[in-house]
Amino acid sequence: MRCVGTVVRGIRTPIIKENDDLATIVVDSLMNAKEAEGFEFNDKDIVAITEAVVGISEGNYVTVDDVAEDLTKKFPSKDIGVVNPILSRNRFSIILKGIARAMDKITLLSSFPADEVGNGILDEDTLEKSEYNLGSVISEVEYAETFGSWIHPFTGINMVDFYRELIESEDCEVEFVFSNDVKTILDYTKDVLTCDIHTRFKTTKLLESLGANVYGLHQVLTEPIDGSGCNPDYGLLGSNKATEEKLKLFPKTGDTLVREVQKRLIEKTGKQIEVMVYGDGAFKDPVGKIWELADPVVSPAHTDGLIGYPNEIKLKYVSDNKFADLKGDELKEAIKEEIRCKDENLTGQMITEGTTPRVLTDLIGSLCDLTSGSGDKGTPVIFIQGYFDNLADD
Repeated sequence: MRCVGTVVRGIRTPIIKENDDLATIVVDSLMNAKEAEGFEFNDKDIVAITEAVVGISEGNYVTVDDVAEDLTKKFPSKDIGVVNPILSRNRFSIILKGIARAMDKITLLSSFPADEVGNGILDEDTLEKSEYNLGSVISEVEYAETFGSWIHPFTGINMVDFYRELIESEDCEVEFVFSNDVKTILDYTKDVLTCDIHTRFKTTKLLESLGANVYGLHQVLTEPIDGSGCNPDYGLLGSNKATEEKLKLFPKTGDTLVREVQKRLIEKTGKQIEVMVYGDGAFKDPVGKIWELADPVVSPAHTDGLIGYPNEIKLKYVSDNKFADLKGDELKEAIKEEIRCKDENLTGQMITEGTTPRVLTDLIGSLCDLTSGSGDKGTPVIFIQGYFDNLADD
């Protein structure tokens, strides 16, 4: 009888640099791990590769000057509104530097009390005691008087101060406005760069309908600037700080990579192994209140076997209801038979209540992100076995 279900391994690889043959590195690292750890490959195993090394290997970088040049073309007035940027030094500071380098003035509209993914911009207890509410429009002066001393407990900085200093260092004027209604920006300018991630299409469509000249970050650097990198699907969304003058973009060759890795693994192992590229996991930290998904999607590329949703019954529900009078081996065998006979599509049935109705790649990507971490583990490849197994698989 099997005593272990899903197994997740972080696979160490060489340090990956621009122009490296990533498919070869991934496959060779898996084969080396197999020999060292003594595992075997099975059908429906999963290999996941972090988007960071995909972007690095394909050399998908842009500079601050590239960002500035693209925005100068889009906003010749040099006076724009920047709406709902993420409050992140890693994710947005270099983008903001490029915006400021291209413009004479920025009106930066931020949501409050936090950005789209939960990064705080003011103290919520102070907000509750103040004259302001979530429907208020708060000026820069009002923010400074009421909330300006707030320091984020994780980063130890005030992001308003940080962004102001960064913008002014590029000889650009800045005015901050705090509002949860994006239409507020139209009181200041009709030229708008929207920076939200998961509501980007709704925001740009709304502002366009009100007469704005609007672009989203997903529409910046969709084509190369003088040989630079680009991302035709996501533009600057999903980018990360590489240096003080350079951004690594979200990968654009993931589809080719996952199919090449799958092909080579089938040739070497004879098993149908699924492959995906993953970025941020789609989960929320319960303490910091930060939603991890700052990338536009969890998985920008994956093989066909990872399309879809889980189709699982809730063991607790079956045990407590249908088989409430059974115990021990008899209960286990009854549940196994229930699993074997389950419908191919359980959507909407009570027997699934309490399971997680999220797409497979979001669930698997979250598992991978938590395994690889964001620091110094050195395991940009994750190998998962038994994810699609259930209690009935002996």
